[in-house]
Amino acid sequence: MPKPTERRVLFSGYAKLPTGITATELYRVIGLVILIDIKTEEIIEADCTLATQVARNHVSDTLVGQSLKNGPEPLVRIIDHVYQGSAKKAIITALRIACDKYRSFKEGALPAMLD
Repeated sequence: MPKPTERRVLFSGYAKLPTGITATELYRVIGLVILIDIKTEEIIEADCTLATQVARNHVSDTLVGQSLKNGPEPLVRIIDHVYQGSAKKAIITALRIACDKYRSFKEGALPAMLD
């Protein structure tokens, strides 16, 4: 059985930010990182490169504790509802990319890692 830290795997997604917002001036792309407990499929931590602490915290608070068992679409619907900033489409794209990486990882993971 893997150690608890071995069950936690980090995934990231990146997407181009729209022009004319502060985050674009700082980063050009948004990075979204999620730490997943691969046994429970729960998001343990989340972070992103938005310009304000309020926005970063809101995205993190929204994602932490959510499950990936039903794929990314339930998370996309939540973000679409609770985030009304200009970077919404970029956040959703980055989230989908990170979730796709998780799905690919899970398909190739050793069975012992998922137990």
